[in-house]
Amino acid sequence: MKRDISNNHPLRHYFVEALHDSLSQELGLTHAEDVESYIGDLMVSFMDIDNVYGVHDAFGRPVNSVADMLLEADVRQYADSFDREREVHRHIGDFLLFWSGLFPEFLKQMKAPGSRDVLLDPIKQGRFSYYVVSTFEHGSYAHEAPIFKKLSDDFETYRYGLSLVRASFEGFALQGWTDGFTA
Repeated sequence: MKRDISNNHPLRHYFVEALHDSLSQELGLTHAEDVESYIGDLMVSFMDIDNVYGVHDAFGRPVNSVADMLLEADVRQYADSFDREREVHRHIGDFLLFWSGLFPEFLKQMKAPGSRDVLLDPIKQGRFSYYVVSTFEHGSYAHEAPIFKKLSDDFETYRYGLSLVRASFEGFALQGWTDGFTA
């Protein structure tokens, strides 16, 4: 069940302001309001763990690994429609952007021996999943396609922007934040 945090919640205001400062003031991205709004909503949404693990299999169980999410997104495997393919790839991009930007230490766990995601390159996969979503350029998806194109093209920049957000609320030392996780 997806739960939303209201538009007036102080947490939403804080994240949106911190993200704006990071992207526009620190990184100079002044014409990215659409992506900024999307990522702000993503951060707030992912404050609920049920949304972080929002992809479910046919039995209703949350899918925890990206490798399994990719199976859920594949119309040759478990996706029953192209809409499902798009939605799961959107989630994979969101999932990898969120973790790699705000909590890059999670990637060590994700890449640990024995993990289903040990062979996965999280940056390349995040970029690719957003690319897949950006190719849905028709009908009700047309207005969102450019947002996902930007997220795909500049995945590392937005990832870095999220690390600046983390630094703003945690005093996170940015030095070395990318160690071992470059594309």
